Amino acid sequence: MTATDSFQLAFRTVRGNKLRTGITVAIIAFGIMALIGIITSIQAMNQSLKESFSSMGANAFSIRYKTNIRFGRREVIKTVRKGQKEKTSNLNKIIRREDAEYFKENYKFPALVSISISGPGNLECHYLDKKTNPVSQVIGGDENYLAVNSFTLDAGRNLNNVDVQSGRNVCLIGSNVAAKLFSTAPEKCVDKIIRVGSMPYRVIGLLKSKGSSGFQRTDDNIVTSYNNCRRLSNVSASYGIGITVDNIVQLDAAIDEATSVFRAVRKLTPMDADNFIIEKSDKFAELFISFLSGITGSAAAIGMITLIGAAIGLMNIMLVAVNERTREVGLIKAIGGKSKNVRQQFLFESLIISLMGAFFGIVLGVLVGNLFAMFLKTGVVIPWLWILIGIAVCSLVGLLAGIYPAMKAAKLNPIVALRYE
Repeated sequence: MTATDSFQLAFRTVRGNKLRTGITVAIIAFGIMALIGIITSIQAMNQSLKESFSSMGANAFSIRYKTNIRFGRREVIKTVRKGQKEKTSNLNKIIRREDAEYFKENYKFPALVSISISGPGNLECHYLDKKTNPVSQVIGGDENYLAVNSFTLDAGRNLNNVDVQSGRNVCLIGSNVAAKLFSTAPEKCVDKIIRVGSMPYRVIGLLKSKGSSGFQRTDDNIVTSYNNCRRLSNVSASYGIGITVDNIVQLDAAIDEATSVFRAVRKLTPMDADNFIIEKSDKFAELFISFLSGITGSAAAIGMITLIGAAIGLMNIMLVAVNERTREVGLIKAIGGKSKNVRQQFLFESLIISLMGAFFGIVLGVLVGNLFAMFLKTGVVIPWLWILIGIAVCSLVGLLAGIYPAMKAAKLNPIVALRYE
């Protein structure tokens, strides 16, 4: 009796006990589905975060005020340098408009500087009898805002210094807004008067699509000047400063210069710690991704707990199978089969069931995870490493669950087994 014969017998037995096999496969598949589904979703979130927070480019950084908000176990503040003193009053000290404008005027490094502020969100935009969904957000910027944040114009013009200084009601609209309000010819939105919430704005430019993710909807934004935006309600208390250099090699030098200038803006002494934060464009992405890594560990724990339960259930089923097929084992030995062949048959059965569970669990997990990826509008995500880990773990579960029943079956006395009722 060869190993092939043992495998064929095991496969026939698995196929013949459909209910028992189906229940065990479902238990294993649920554990693998939970593991692969959560991992796939997390990878989709990671991809979305990288796309969202890379909008400023690798050669850009931003300045914001220091806050004591915590994300997970990490605090989003700079470490105080040795010899410097951190003051409690420095936390949550916002960047005022005067601070941002002073910095822009006095920052002499060859780089583009942009001042911005976040305005109200979840607004409807109206033009004649057409309106958008309540998803638009007003962003206040200046003439450098588009360049620093990697926006390009599809039609019309950019904000100019007069628009910024006067704060007049002019705006640039995202491609989704234009498509909703000017469906037949979005490029004809220029010089039209639209209402953003309850405020009338003259459209001076149309922004090219940058794509959206679950975390940023840049194509639904309305960009106006920061002097206009600050007159609206529900506006951020603090201004943001974005800086971009022509060459990434200059980035560290630009950051050092920005630190020096902004410390002067804040009137800090050499012994005072910075009461602001300078972050590269991918900083938030790295922060959230590290936070999500904890969820990956939780997902692995959930999957392993389920698989341990499945292994116990599979071993119990295989032990029951040994008792039910005692006469079959006796017959195999009577016609020349060896204890090795009996062990192989029961191990093959256990492996077939566990690998079937792995297959269905992986397929369902990838499908569930990619439904989430579709929501985030990222590409298809397939976690190959975790798929291989899932297959390996299920194979191990099958072996461990089948070893004891197989050894028990192999030790049966053929004469006693043939007489078993």
